[in-house]
Amino acid sequence: MKPKGIILIVDDEETIRLSVREFLDAQGYEAIAAGSCEEALEKMDTFMPDLILLDLRLPNINGVELIEKIKEKDPNALMVVMTGYGSVDSAVEVMRLGAYDYLEKPFKLDRLRSVVEKALRRQGLRQEVLEIKEKQWTFDEESDGIIIGNSPQMKEIYSLIKQVAKSSSTTVLIQGESGTGKELVARAVHRLSARKSGRFVDINCAALTESLLEAELFGYEKGAFTGAATAGKPGLFEIADKGTVFLDEIGEMGVLLQAKLLRILQERQFKRVGGIQDIKIDVRIIASTNRNLEEEIASGNFRKDLYYRLKVLPIYVPPLRERREDIMLLVKYFIHKYNNEFGKNICDIPPDTERILLEYGWPGNIRELKNVVERGVLIANGSALSPKYVANISVGKKESESLAGITVDGNTDCVSSDGLDARSLAFMEKQHIENVLKETSWRRTEAARVLGINRTTLYNKIKEYGIAQ
Repeated sequence: MKPKGIILIVDDEETIRLSVREFLDAQGYEAIAAGSCEEALEKMDTFMPDLILLDLRLPNINGVELIEKIKEKDPNALMVVMTGYGSVDSAVEVMRLGAYDYLEKPFKLDRLRSVVEKALRRQGLRQEVLEIKEKQWTFDEESDGIIIGNSPQMKEIYSLIKQVAKSSSTTVLIQGESGTGKELVARAVHRLSARKSGRFVDINCAALTESLLEAELFGYEKGAFTGAATAGKPGLFEIADKGTVFLDEIGEMGVLLQAKLLRILQERQFKRVGGIQDIKIDVRIIASTNRNLEEEIASGNFRKDLYYRLKVLPIYVPPLRERREDIMLLVKYFIHKYNNEFGKNICDIPPDTERILLEYGWPGNIRELKNVVERGVLIANGSALSPKYVANISVGKKESESLAGITVDGNTDCVSSDGLDARSLAFMEKQHIENVLKETSWRRTEAARVLGINRTTLYNKIKEYGIAQ
């Protein structure tokens, strides 16, 4: 029968080595013992252990030095240190250097079994995530730029990105719902293009008023407007020369500003706000939107000539509900990320939790999934991501269903699919914002006017509540 895992025991006391080895063998593991640092490093090469139990005090070497040597040999090695009474501070210190946990001698066998099982479950998830990463598409090793997905739709996107990146000047239009990862696709195009040594400058067109957006993009001369009395400022197009400008949510850009952008695309030059001199630039423009720009053209909110100028190389990023085979890959990736960030040990996803995650419609897409996993890992106790930790999403409901379990009596919790109490002001505010956005066909400037707030506040509310078109 295949062993549950290979465990290397490193301790200079023969009695401890043999007793721990005998116990672990009886538990179904393959246990190997070493009495010195040199012997341990040799056996690592031979057996490639899944877990290393090591004494903190060995002849001629201390725990810190041994951990460093092990990490040099295998950066992903999983270690649990064994320490005598009174040396717990030292154990905590080596844990900061990479050890997973510690056992204080003398320890009970139940405690040993518990620590070993927990460590190997964590290592199992870690190994699975490493395998996920190896099979996924990494476009930037330094910044951990990785796009997760094995679905046919994502494989097609990987192919498109590579093709688009070959042309370093042609404009790109990325379309898809909010939270699908459009910015990640834009960064991948930049990093794989000949412009990768230049700057990648991004700006959200929905987060600024038209005048502020114009000043940010084009810069301004001294005295161009109130507040510009002391000095001028270069815009993002100047800053990104030889690089890439990413215009997120370009559907929110005003028509007058669209005309200025069209000139840049056609002539590769522009004037600062308040300026008279033409400034030549060499940038690639990548734009994204979650809106149907053809409908915006029909309603007079978007220029047809700009649309066709942008849509030279279009990329459509599908919503998560259209690529459900990628959901659990993303869940495991985010669990591993937040395990490390929060010092947790979530390594088990029960079938009921998996069913909830797979059946939910994910209207907020990957951004919503990431937030749900982050919250679940943060509040979870133990090693399992139990269903209750993801209960803030609508269990088994389609994305079109906005409420779950709402009643007027006090026996059932009045909780919406996004976790808001249906009796709360936040819930009512979200519902009202959604209604106004629908009434104005998602024209955010108009919706902000109706609501009596500015566009930046509206944008923040949309992001806060995860409102998707």
